[in-house]
Amino acid sequence: MGKMLKITWERSTIGHDKSQRATIRSLGFKKLNQTVIKKDTPQIRGMISRVHHLVTVEEV
Repeated sequence: MGKMLKITWERSTIGHDKSQRATIRSLGFKKLNQTVIKKDTPQIRGMISRVHHLVTVEEV
């Protein structure tokens, strides 16, 4: 099945770019402190690198 990533949204997007807010939404987040599980792909890694200061990532 491949590696999976557990991504938790920990910091608010208030005061950040619209593109960063859109990236948070496209990762599947709806609420602060929510956790999502995503497949470890280059596309997801790229999204995480755009908002690395707002999320924490663990390998599952």
